Amino acid sequence: MKLPILLVTLTLPFLTVAKEPALKSIFNGKDFAGWTMSEEGKFLIEDGVIKATNDGGKGDNLLTEKADYKNFIVELEFKLGEGNIDSGVFLRDTREQIQIGISGSLKKDMTAQAYIPGKGYPVQVDAEQFIKKDDWNSLRIKVIDNTYSTWLNGEPIMRDYESDTIISQPGTIGLQVHGKREMSIYFRNIEVAEL
Repeated sequence: MKLPILLVTLTLPFLTVAKEPALKSIFNGKDFAGWTMSEEGKFLIEDGVIKATNDGGKGDNLLTEKADYKNFIVELEFKLGEGNIDSGVFLRDTREQIQIGISGSLKKDMTAQAYIPGKGYPVQVDAEQFIKKDDWNSLRIKVIDNTYSTWLNGEPIMRDYESDTIISQPGTIGLQVHGKREMSIYFRNIEVAEL
């Protein structure tokens, strides 16, 4: 009986849990190298931070030039600025996003929750309690095939939401400023790990 116990004891140190790959920065804090910006010009860099603004006109987006993100983790920090914040992080496509701020359709804060075309916000959680209004917030998004998970300031908000309508072909990652809102929001420390 001592042999099986000895084997288990000897093999335990060699058992490892699968680690996620290291995150890599996709924003250098100096310029928009690696990003594509529309002509609207709602994004600029101030002191190493992306500032996104809207004066109530058309919306805008800032997309990665790399357009083959399939399964990945994206982590970033955001800070709420002025006005009626309606922003988000695009996932593979400019139709699906993880919301940051007030949903225009629901008129309530839907931060860290998915907007899916045809389904709206299928998961609704009171995440507003975890938002720091006057400080930096961390947002972690995990995308695996047709499944999304999110964390806001370390708190799990959406766990393994799966949908047959999620766009699962490879694409870009982006930042969004919704149209017809007077607002500002800040982004920094944008990192991605491909899975």
